[in-house]
Amino acid sequence: MKRRTTTAAVAVAAAVALGVTACGGGSKSGGGGGGKAVADAALTTIVNKSDKKGGTLSLALADVPDSLDPGNTYYGWVQNFSRLYGRTLTMFKPAPGKEGLQVVPDLAENLGKPSDDAKTWTYRLRQGLKFEDGSPITSKDIKYAVERSNFAPEALSNGPTYFKAKLVDGDKYQGPYKDKSPEGIKSIETPDDQTIVFHFKEAFADFDYLATFSQTAPVPRAADKGADYVKHIVSSGPYKFSSYEDGKGAALVRNPQWDPKTDPNRPALPDKVEIKFKINQVTVDNNLLNGSLTVDAYGRGVGTQAQPKVLQDPKYKKQTDDSYSSATDYLALNVHVKPFDNIECRKAVQWGIDRASVQTARGGSTKGDIATTLLPPTVNGYAKFDLYPSEGSKGDVAKAKEALAKCGQPNGFSANLTARSDRDYEVAMATAIQQSLARIGIKINIQQFPTGKYFTNFAGVPDYVHSHDLGMILTGWGPDWPTGFGFLDQIANGSAIKPSGGNNVQELDDPKINQALNDGIKNTDAAARTKAWGDVDRMIAENASAVPLSYAKNLLFRPENATNVTVTQAYLGMYDYVLMGSNK
Repeated sequence: MKRRTTTAAVAVAAAVALGVTACGGGSKSGGGGGGKAVADAALTTIVNKSDKKGGTLSLALADVPDSLDPGNTYYGWVQNFSRLYGRTLTMFKPAPGKEGLQVVPDLAENLGKPSDDAKTWTYRLRQGLKFEDGSPITSKDIKYAVERSNFAPEALSNGPTYFKAKLVDGDKYQGPYKDKSPEGIKSIETPDDQTIVFHFKEAFADFDYLATFSQTAPVPRAADKGADYVKHIVSSGPYKFSSYEDGKGAALVRNPQWDPKTDPNRPALPDKVEIKFKINQVTVDNNLLNGSLTVDAYGRGVGTQAQPKVLQDPKYKKQTDDSYSSATDYLALNVHVKPFDNIECRKAVQWGIDRASVQTARGGSTKGDIATTLLPPTVNGYAKFDLYPSEGSKGDVAKAKEALAKCGQPNGFSANLTARSDRDYEVAMATAIQQSLARIGIKINIQQFPTGKYFTNFAGVPDYVHSHDLGMILTGWGPDWPTGFGFLDQIANGSAIKPSGGNNVQELDDPKINQALNDGIKNTDAAARTKAWGDVDRMIAENASAVPLSYAKNLLFRPENATNVTVTQAYLGMYDYVLMGSNK
């Protein structure tokens, strides 16, 4: 009980920070109760509130997902979307404002019960849980889901590696596709069908947060087809797949085996959910404005072409929500690609980049604030500092040239910079970086890759990065849960580097940083743990392998056909797809 209180306190602290920074422009007038909607109303209230069932919730996105398989995804929007068909041990409460950062039980009856040293966590499942075929959901299905998602990178390369890194003997277990023993990993016990017990090497104070991750959505072993499971996902939530076309889209319909008595969190309003992939962003935005689409699945906001229109036309402006995403856009410098193996060459980039021009390229203050840290202000553990200050955030050419001289490149050098081709703002940011670094003799070649495969095939795969000299990688990151550990571990801990693709794209493997992250999460003192994350952030800045660019904001648009609309900071400031309905 004491450890659960500690974990809950972290959520409250994060929510307080959120209330100060993210909701300043919100308005409660016209939010719920069917009143007249106004700009930013969904930041703190439910807009067009409704409990009416029926209609079709339609989503679209400009590229493809990494995967809709709950055990093989890491994109925040898929984590949000997958809650429609995959229930997890715990979940973030579907609710407006800071209440949406509260962790509540989902498949479990209660939050986890930790041992006194927080190394062992026990969950008891609710009664009456069923898969879409009517078979019971048991603790063994959750154990198997964790095993396949964390320990089989040969088949499932996406997703975080917390379980592998933290469970007892997690570094030794070969995964269910190689280890055919029905016992599986011994550090996850299932003493009966309703109980699951996790044994960690060291204290893991944040585990109730990790239990919200889609990796704990149950998977029946007999139905698993490895990477092809995405074609026939077995639902544990209120919706099941009626169709799926790789690269094109999917449709979901009601799951008759879902019992709302076992699920107090999901209203399940629409009768049908449709999602389409590879729809041009301009088309997505136009369809939102004309009401033929309910929501942009990415949750990153309207594109650069639509932005002036929705901001300048009062008719559209009232339907926007300018939401902090709790994410930071940054430039990763891979420490194994020359000349970025030299810290002074990395510092030259830190000093040389004109962050103000990059912010303008991203869309100005509406789309983000200039960043000086990796941790954004909305995440518990944020500490304000700037190790590379310059007047007007325009860069310091003199100090950049000093660093170039120290790294043996006084005349500059050439480097490749990656960006996601279907994110127009990211390509614009890359161009701004190219122009600002040209001032100090660094010549940038921009290479573009599709979002859906960005980390699994290109920018996140060490062999590909090294062989193609991809020393500079534009990326963005939001917290897996709203604490410093939930933000930093998978992008800065050496244990997160995966040959099959990952998110530590600078391949940072500094023993001191690794140790500081591991020591922080073991600490059951909430205040000390919070301070540790700011200290780690500073250590990463001193290493100079990540250049913070923007604390991202999403200029979201809610069409009039969308009901029950609210922003969830638990999922990067996008709309909460679990709550949403549609009157079309």
